[in-house]
Amino acid sequence: MQLEKSKGYRQVIKWLKLNKKKPFEFQTDAWQYYAEGYCGLVNAPTGFGKTFSIFLAVVIDELNKKHETKTTIAKGKIIKKKSNQGLKLIWITPLRSLAKDLARAMNEVCTELKLDWVIGVRNGDTSQSEKLKQKKQMPEVLIITPESIHLLLAQKNAFSYFDQLQCIVADEWHELLGSKRGVMTELAISRIKGLLTEMHPERLLRIWGISATIGNMEQAMEVLVPYNNVLKTIIKADMEKKNEIHSILPDHIDMLPWAGHLGHKLAHKLLPIIYKSKTTLIFTNTRGQAELWYQTLLAQDETLAGQLAIHHGSIDHELRNWIEDAIHTGLLKAVVCTSSLDLGVDFKPVDTVVQIGSPKGVARFLQRAGRSGHSPHETSKIYFLPTHALELVEAAAIKEAVKTQDIESREPIVMAFDTLIQYLVTIAVGDGFDDEKIFFEVKQTHSFKELLPQEWKWVMQFITTGGTSLTAYNEFSKVSKDIDGLWKVKNRQIAMRHRLHIGTIVSDAMLKVKYLTGGFIGMIEESFISRLKPGSSFTLAGKVLEFIMVKEMMVLVRKSKLKQAISPSWLGGRMSLTANLGALLRKKYNETLHKTHGEIELDFILPLFEQQAKVSHVPKSDEFLVELINTKDGYHLFAYPFEGRQVHEIMAALIAYRLSMIKPITFSIAMNDYGFELLSEQPIPLNEDSIKSLFTPLNLSNDIVASINSTEMARRKFRDIACISGLVFQGYPGKYVANKHLQSSAALFFNVFSDYDKHNLLLRQAYDEAFYQQIEEPRLAAALNRIQISKIIIVKTYRYTPLCFPIKVDSLRENMSSEELSQRIERMTAESEKRLSPTQRKNKQRK
Repeated sequence: MQLEKSKGYRQVIKWLKLNKKKPFEFQTDAWQYYAEGYCGLVNAPTGFGKTFSIFLAVVIDELNKKHETKTTIAKGKIIKKKSNQGLKLIWITPLRSLAKDLARAMNEVCTELKLDWVIGVRNGDTSQSEKLKQKKQMPEVLIITPESIHLLLAQKNAFSYFDQLQCIVADEWHELLGSKRGVMTELAISRIKGLLTEMHPERLLRIWGISATIGNMEQAMEVLVPYNNVLKTIIKADMEKKNEIHSILPDHIDMLPWAGHLGHKLAHKLLPIIYKSKTTLIFTNTRGQAELWYQTLLAQDETLAGQLAIHHGSIDHELRNWIEDAIHTGLLKAVVCTSSLDLGVDFKPVDTVVQIGSPKGVARFLQRAGRSGHSPHETSKIYFLPTHALELVEAAAIKEAVKTQDIESREPIVMAFDTLIQYLVTIAVGDGFDDEKIFFEVKQTHSFKELLPQEWKWVMQFITTGGTSLTAYNEFSKVSKDIDGLWKVKNRQIAMRHRLHIGTIVSDAMLKVKYLTGGFIGMIEESFISRLKPGSSFTLAGKVLEFIMVKEMMVLVRKSKLKQAISPSWLGGRMSLTANLGALLRKKYNETLHKTHGEIELDFILPLFEQQAKVSHVPKSDEFLVELINTKDGYHLFAYPFEGRQVHEIMAALIAYRLSMIKPITFSIAMNDYGFELLSEQPIPLNEDSIKSLFTPLNLSNDIVASINSTEMARRKFRDIACISGLVFQGYPGKYVANKHLQSSAALFFNVFSDYDKHNLLLRQAYDEAFYQQIEEPRLAAALNRIQISKIIIVKTYRYTPLCFPIKVDSLRENMSSEELSQRIERMTAESEKRLSPTQRKNKQRK
């Protein structure tokens, strides 16, 4: 089909010309492939119009159909009048904040092209009245989250919604790919495709993904479109987005850096950047960090009040919507945010982005950079503000990764039985299912292509009787066979309770925060509030609040007179360094001392590395550094694999266990992204040979099981699995079950299955997730293999070194207030000063 000659294509090109725009080659390629019936994946830099590459393809197709209909009528042929109303395009998006922006852009296109399509949004923020309206008459385009599409499948006569469907798009597919939400997307697509095959065998359902650059693009497409009987392609934009990356440098390098210290000391350097920009997005990695930085910036300049906002997932959705609108209109000068504004949102006034601290990965950094200069010919400008001095090396590593496009891969989740169980109950709550048909559909997905008939039999037994160990309890017999031969949920209470908790994101019980006088502020985790006493103050949504009481799952507060308060912590706040970035860091450590780089960050941090070389050693790529330090706290072992916090946590436990097998000895453990610490009251006997044997990959699985209490880790993983699979009920809105009760209920099931049902697939999944996701055993094994071929450097020193100091401080942070921590750091610095020679002290004073 020659698309260029079609009337719909010419209409779109004419419209673009009127707006002084011209389509990119990758966009016209996408339109052509779509017209030819292809499925696939579009990859292009942020701001180049990935959305329009597929949305306009669907629009052109619709315009062509309308022109054909007009031509047929003009020739005097009688055609059966058929309504075109109905859902044509499902647009799956991972974030609620994306939906509003997408709907706005799509509405503009439809209005200007005189296409009478309704663009609908359906997610957790959509009102009940809007959902009812959609139920009566589906919009032509529905922008929806994975959870909401499963809620659609849980409704009666769900098949009628998809009668006119032409295309499903998974937006920001790289973000969904490595999570159970990606599995939910796979399963939803498989069901909709199955329904359409039954209703309209002749119709071709097109499935497209839109993705930023990831290391495994081919695999990403195969996961989204695993079907062998369809045409598929990857469309890659042959163009690069210009990025300007600037590091915010302190006036002088502290000779003993520590985690979090440098960040707030550089807050004053952020103000000129905010002033000279139209709008600045300031990204932090955690919600707690966002709250702290909001308060810090206001303390630096009170005139920012009213021009500075804070945006994260725990802020009330009405306030989030207001902030997003205010960014669009340029009303706000700056917004402190988390990953809640990471993806896809096109905020035209945003011309500058700031990343506070390490982004932990190259892909995340580029994603955030793309929020500024969000159009093809503009440059994305991002500033990197380190929270401690060694993060400047990460800045240099990220710059190189961006140049070489060394982007991380996202590994897809497979055999997530909890998600499969939830999905089967979901469609049983809706219209029911034929187990043979659904088994065929599920087997076609990438996630469950290895599913065995006996595993399917177990899953069916689990949802119908509760499995071998829970058969005696009626509440686990959720699904039964109806007279029409379909498996359905007949109990209304089971159906209602299931609908309430469709999804795979399991967090601590969230409590709404409300003023005594009325007005919601946001959400806070129960575990944080449980540690507060009445009269304590905390920050949320940039406000300092005084805690009064918890009443009916509502946190009642009043405005506090204090200017500073505790910043709330949310579970899962600490991300880990990616393998790509870890490898680049080791490379940059080599370059710093040899001055073969020409990078301002490495030049700036050179005195710190010279100090490290003086008191210890700077490890090269083919070296593995171990520092042994004796202080009044005890005997310290610091090791530096540069593999990220998560791997170091397991590695530290493994080495502690292996040392205890040589000699009875106990350790306390601390770690950061660069290395880990073992602290003991007894001397730690080590030499090069013993280090090689300690860090061997041999017998790794057995030693991990013995060293970290893998049963306990699997037990903790099982809590989420139990919630997702519906084993434990998480409560009703406003009356959620406390986290500790969920944990104890899940632990009870875990123990029952361990004792009486060892072949339980959910139990197996808990151990698999603990080993491959939390423990990251393959990455740990790769790190140990690398250490085996590295030169071992053991340094015994008399003082904390620049490399070990952040690890030490991070371990103290867990148990100290910020004031106590600051005093302790000063004492540790003073102790290190005492150990310096007079000449070294003079040199330090001069600097």
